[in-house]
Amino acid sequence: MTTPEQVFDYDMRTRTRTLLKTQEVPSGHNPDDYVTRRLMAPAPDGELVPVSLVYRKGIVLDGSAPCLLYGYGAYGMAMPASFSTNCLSLVDRGFVYAIAHIRGGKEKGYVWYEDGKREKKVNTFTDFIAAARHLVAEGYTSHDRIVAEGGSAGGMLMGAVANMAPEAFGGIVAAVPFVDVLNTMLDDTLPLTPPEWPEWGNPIAAREDYDTIAAYSPYDNVGAKDYPPILALAGLTDPRVTYWEPAKWVARLRDRKGGDHPVLLKTNLDAGHAGASGRFSRLEEKALTYAFVLKVTGTMDSH
Repeated sequence: MTTPEQVFDYDMRTRTRTLLKTQEVPSGHNPDDYVTRRLMAPAPDGELVPVSLVYRKGIVLDGSAPCLLYGYGAYGMAMPASFSTNCLSLVDRGFVYAIAHIRGGKEKGYVWYEDGKREKKVNTFTDFIAAARHLVAEGYTSHDRIVAEGGSAGGMLMGAVANMAPEAFGGIVAAVPFVDVLNTMLDDTLPLTPPEWPEWGNPIAAREDYDTIAAYSPYDNVGAKDYPPILALAGLTDPRVTYWEPAKWVARLRDRKGGDHPVLLKTNLDAGHAGASGRFSRLEEKALTYAFVLKVTGTMDSH
């Protein structure tokens, strides 16, 4: 996670490889300044959830470090622990950057995906909460210093863990979050709903699927709880997660939640599901997210 991406040419005859290209980091980068770790967090059912970490050498791991914990866990998509210049902005401010390789992806094979979909979808959420709790137990951070981040199906994850364990997080970032799951899966006039039934279940055809989705659908399970600060990001022209889903979710959170933590919504009027287009627009969007992360962890003036 700390070595810039490199492209090699491999010679099968001599079994040697030649470096062709290394990703340039204009501001400079020394891999030796960073530490990478792989933890295994125990899930409630005994499974071990891989968690990839990167942080700067020399930070004190006494539970005081802020942490950004990223997760997705859907469609069998593995989240690689690859080099990222964006996360260095936080890591260089003393953050622990973590990726929870939760069920719903294929990090541990196809069964890891099967155990995180349809009737077993709750495993995705409990895996992520287990990762957060393990990071605290191991002294990497504390619960009020963890900001959880996820987008799209990972945004569903954010909404679900906010309902299930709001005390486990100091903040939540949900990008284009699929949070109105039950209503969307019940509306077969939406062109993308039928193709999604194999992943989540068909609540129109099966009562069991209805009950499963109703039990975790973030919008349907918002309660009178003390939620952490939340930032939701939407795109007006998003064809996959319609802009009204995060808008409805935020409105219900504001109406029902306890405490005085903010619930913020930013709708990009020029963006779709993938967020802002163009390099600088994407960086501005990432800067907004990181500004929120720094604010809620009290590290805005660090570095």
